[in-house]
Amino acid sequence: MINYILQVVLFQVLFLAVYDFFLQKETFFKWNRLYLLLTPLLAFVIPFLKFESLQKSVPTQYVEQFPTIFLNPEAIILQTVKMESSSNFMMVLFYVGIAFFSILFFIKLFNILKLIATNEVVKKENFNLVLLTKNASAFSFFNYIFIKKDFIAKKELSIIQHELVHSKQLHTLDLLFFEVLKIIMWFNPLIYVYQNRITLLHEYISDAEVVKETDKNDYFNSILSETFKVENISFINQFFKHSLIKKRIVMITKEKSQKLKQLKYLLIVPLLAGMLIYTACTNKTSDELSEIESVLNGITDFSKGQYFEFEIGKTFVGNSLMIGRYLEVHEYTAKEKEISEKFNSNDQLLFDHVVLLDENNVRVNWFRPKSLRLGSKSKWEYIEDEPVPFAIIDNAPVFPGCKGTEDELKACLQEQITAYVGANFNSGLAKGLGLEAGLNKIFVMFKIDNEGNVADVQARAPHKKLEEEAIRVIASLPKMIPGKQKGESVAVKYSLPIAFMVE
Repeated sequence: MINYILQVVLFQVLFLAVYDFFLQKETFFKWNRLYLLLTPLLAFVIPFLKFESLQKSVPTQYVEQFPTIFLNPEAIILQTVKMESSSNFMMVLFYVGIAFFSILFFIKLFNILKLIATNEVVKKENFNLVLLTKNASAFSFFNYIFIKKDFIAKKELSIIQHELVHSKQLHTLDLLFFEVLKIIMWFNPLIYVYQNRITLLHEYISDAEVVKETDKNDYFNSILSETFKVENISFINQFFKHSLIKKRIVMITKEKSQKLKQLKYLLIVPLLAGMLIYTACTNKTSDELSEIESVLNGITDFSKGQYFEFEIGKTFVGNSLMIGRYLEVHEYTAKEKEISEKFNSNDQLLFDHVVLLDENNVRVNWFRPKSLRLGSKSKWEYIEDEPVPFAIIDNAPVFPGCKGTEDELKACLQEQITAYVGANFNSGLAKGLGLEAGLNKIFVMFKIDNEGNVADVQARAPHKKLEEEAIRVIASLPKMIPGKQKGESVAVKYSLPIAFMVE
């Protein structure tokens, strides 16, 4: 959520920079109005445009993934508690801000309605004139034009003409649009900048329309004749606003911009392209999807299958005897839809994702080779000297000292390897490596061969020294009783995530 908000703010900064440096001094008022209304919305939408590509080639081999080992669980738990506490506080603050600014908005709206109710209203054909007795101001709100009664006596009709342009072109809707954004993103100062920019643009538009029918000198005099008090309401169009008067006069006297300068609006094309590239490069999937990728990173042969567990439920990689009812996309959970979109949209991957209910009515997320048709079935066949999937092996490797049933032996193997790594890994090594603060992970791949030895250890870590340490610890695991398939000793491959907190 925080990353999304930061991206929205960044994109709005860039859009406003283009407007301030290249567009706001031009007299293309209608185009500028459209720009100021669309770009804040684009900033909200662009982060959701995911043009993600996974790795072009996915090295693959079926592995059993052990549960993540936490080297300093106390620090991770403490950090998680702090983050949850901070997150809860931020959410409360967010909703308190929305409530406060909503109340502020309705107070302003009430003040407008109060002025209508307590002052004389003269109904015209296309608008209503509210004659103010106390406030020396002139402003509009939809088809209500508020003006001091004395101005009517002085026949300051250009003021009414000016406010009538605001009313006809529905400028109030623009301001209310930004009021809604201010409520939703009350903490974002750029919304206020946007509203100020479009408020000034509204004045340019109305001034340009009025001077077509009124002498410029007379119009200047009506603006500068006296100092006026104005209503401090952000979603009304004010005729006399001191901070804008100088800019308005400069724009009135400015010659119309050449049409060739409309090419400046093409600047938005490379800007949008850059934003989309940035989003694609920085858009991170959830930890769960990353964890799935880490398992699939070693798969080379889909003739064998492997079950492993994630929060998404039972997961299967391969094409080994998948019998059941395939679910329609509308039956997927939100998480399954996210996973399916991620994997199925990339033609370069060798596998895609489907969800089915197996023969036992258990929900299974299946990553299958793209060449395998829906509903086809193939049984796993043992190939000599090839690693056997952990889930279907007759007898899994046995850690020294483990006893019990086959399921108990598998659980004991995981527990003992986890305990061994936790006890032997030099967790203090990470302190002097200049790593980023927060949760870091090491991914280790290894094989227990047909003699019970740990072999082919590989590691990926944020620093080479951590990779070397992970390889050292895993390679030092004691010799085990090898796994067996059909009475023969076979090799089994594993993946082991190691997590640690850097403060």
